[in-house]
Amino acid sequence: MASTGSAAAFLKARDFLLQHRTNYATAYRDFRWPQLGEFNWALDYFDAMARGNQATALHIVGEDGSETRRSFASLSARSDQVANFLRSLGVARGDRVLLMLGNELALWELMLACIKLGAVMIPATMLLTPDDLKDRLDRGGVRHVVVASEQAPKFADLPGRYTRISVGAPVPGWQRFEDSAGAPPEFTPDGATQASDPLLLYFTSGTTSKPKLVLHTQQSYPVGHLATMYWIGLEPGDVHLNISSPGWAKHAWSCFFAPWNAGATIFIFNYARFAAPALLDVLQKHKVTSLCAPPTVWRMLIQEDLAAWRGKLALREVVGAGEPLNPEIIERVHGAWGLTLRDGYGQTETTAQIGNPPGLPVKPGSMGLPLPGYEVVLLDVDDNPASEGEVALNLAVRPLGLMTAYEDSPEKTADVMRGGCYRTGDTATRDAEGYITFVGRADDVFKASDYRISPFELESCLIEHPAVTEVAIVPSPDPMRLAVPKAFVTLAAREQPSAELAQSILAFARERLAPYKRVRRIQFVSELPKTISGKIRRVQMRVAEQGRGDLTTRAEHEYFEEDFPTLRGG
Repeated sequence: MASTGSAAAFLKARDFLLQHRTNYATAYRDFRWPQLGEFNWALDYFDAMARGNQATALHIVGEDGSETRRSFASLSARSDQVANFLRSLGVARGDRVLLMLGNELALWELMLACIKLGAVMIPATMLLTPDDLKDRLDRGGVRHVVVASEQAPKFADLPGRYTRISVGAPVPGWQRFEDSAGAPPEFTPDGATQASDPLLLYFTSGTTSKPKLVLHTQQSYPVGHLATMYWIGLEPGDVHLNISSPGWAKHAWSCFFAPWNAGATIFIFNYARFAAPALLDVLQKHKVTSLCAPPTVWRMLIQEDLAAWRGKLALREVVGAGEPLNPEIIERVHGAWGLTLRDGYGQTETTAQIGNPPGLPVKPGSMGLPLPGYEVVLLDVDDNPASEGEVALNLAVRPLGLMTAYEDSPEKTADVMRGGCYRTGDTATRDAEGYITFVGRADDVFKASDYRISPFELESCLIEHPAVTEVAIVPSPDPMRLAVPKAFVTLAAREQPSAELAQSILAFARERLAPYKRVRRIQFVSELPKTISGKIRRVQMRVAEQGRGDLTTRAEHEYFEEDFPTLRGG
């Protein structure tokens, strides 16, 4: 199919989802992924949509009040110029380009330019160490790097014949991105782009293992994120703020493809340190209509008097992603704003797979229903469909938003794609109405007294205690029960660790959990270990707990239920 036909097919699929954004039954039943041949999202969709379009495509606001705005038309033209600049430095179709920038204008210009060139982007967070970068250079086959100037020293001892381009202050020996202003304005592609050509290579955050290399194509993320657009509920003209850092898949999800697929404005708020009052001020001042934030941010927001902002905000859609939303957060936001905070589920390997789109009744704790274009099955230990099991995607109707492969591991690819299904490694339950509820990573679920324990279920209970800000549940060795649930807890501001508070939290959980799910140990900590993408590393806590050996020696601020005689056994 020629690129014009592919673009028309993409728009038809997009427009269908926009038309049925609040009619889930019709959208899920009748949606079909477009069949694409030649297709370059930036050239065939973005440039066509941007022609003469002076609507704001990107709006970046700093905590100092600084603002940067660009229209669709100006970004289309500027990315042509940047593509010519990169080509002059040797960037060619198929070349691997590592991008290590903050939320700054150059990032969006470069991403559009790389798509136009047919280059393969390797997004990288600025939190990476030189060792992390060496791994990406080596395993990713990087030919070019574009980094913020202050990050350049990390490459000083990383040899290789790769082009070095800095954004910002000049760096000796590096090309200056600012010189792109002198590049020719008219861009001509060197040939046709196939929809199946590689586009993105992500190094997963590695919650349990060394990062895997997830390969996406010119269609799997650009077109696959139609499902993400549908879940969020975006419409043309929306102003969408997604709180995410560059380098992670969620940034491409909601700070690039999903909003622009809808013709919405991407809104960015840059800050050195998150402060809920500052975010609320920005939401009001700039009339943000759609907000996506991780549960950590929502937990901080509900510490504020959100009800005082009711009627002052332009928000229509509020969603959460990254880790499951606890029911208490959803209830607090709805009580304050009258808006339903909607959960969604996906992975670096996919776009949004499961979610609560607008208009769909939300069940507290549930991730929602399969999104248009995704056929989700739960597989039991014998690989049979079940009401509880591993979340998997039916490959007989392969979703367009699924990765091509783990580039560095044919064995791992074959394992997760075996038996006609892609396996996510996450477990869930499905009720009679089809709603799917997250149980946990297969690696995180454990047994206590021969009962299966879902950390998420227990965490959702404890997070409702007013003193608790974050919590992670892991198994703690026990001579009688083999293992018992232990909670690692961070406390709200002005709360201090104490035996009295430990007793209060344990008693709170006992009143709300079945006896076999009882949290029997608690430890107050200043912070929970997380990946650099912000996901809680329960595996790190679990390994440390299993290696303790002598339980007679307590950790600092650690308490057992037997410390409190009023908490009777069971």
